[in-house]
Order: sequence, then C-alpha cells, then structure tokens
Amino acid sequence: MNNKNDVLDKGPFFHGTKAELGIGDLLEPQHLSNYQDKKSNYIYFTATLDAAKWGAELATSKSKERIYIVEPLGDFENDPNLTDKRFPGNPTRSYRSKSPLKIVAELSSWERHSDDEINHMLTSLKKLREQGKAVIDD
Repeated sequence: MNNKNDVLDKGPFFHGTKAELGIGDLLEPQHLSNYQDKKSNYIYFTATLDAAKWGAELATSKSKERIYIVEPLGDFENDPNLTDKRFPGNPTRSYRSKSPLKIVAELSSWERHSDDEINHMLTSLKKLREQGKAVIDD
C-alpha cells in the first residue's frame, strides 16, 4: 500500500459499475463483487476511462452501465490482478483499496466498446472461468 504522502497516481479516478449511486455516496469493500458471486475485500478503481468502461460493461447486473468519478479516502495499491500478472507495469492504471471511494460525479455520456469487442471479452472470460483461471486475487 502506498503512504498518502507517496502519490501512486494523481487521477482523476473512475469506477465502472451498474450500481445506481449518488454524489457523495461511498463505495466500500465487503459488498458483492460486480463480477463474482462473493463479497469483495477491496474496492477497485482506475485512472483510465477505457478500464472504467470495461468495468461498467462487464458487470453482471442487468442495470444501466455507469461510470463514476471517485476520490479514494485512504491508501490504495496497484491491482495485482492486472499489474504484472496480465500487463507488465500498470498501463491500465488499475488500483484497489480497503478504504472507501467517495463518488464526486457521474459521467453523463461516454462511448461504449463495440458489441463485438464486448462479446469477445465475455467469451474470453467464460473460457477462463471454465479453465479455473478467472480467479480474482482478493
């Protein structure tokens, strides 16, 4: 984990989801994951709009896709599920925290990935699950 005085990334930070939340609400760990049927020990976020779009598009709920601009309220670290495991370094600028994220705004419009890109990603994730490789280090 980083120390608040050691800036890991200055953001802005995004959280893609299908949960309907309001400005000032807190995203906190220990709630059901957007991707697995279990509680998550961390809250995940990113400093790239592209990664946030994937978060919203791949969340399992049937609700509307949303991207929130968030402010981390505590220490955070690189997301080990992506950093160095799948992408050397942290090009997706993906992070996780055991501290809440405060919602400061919602993006009113953004361009989704194409249906072909989303379907390809969903198919790839399904294959990983079938192979037992879609494990989130949480």
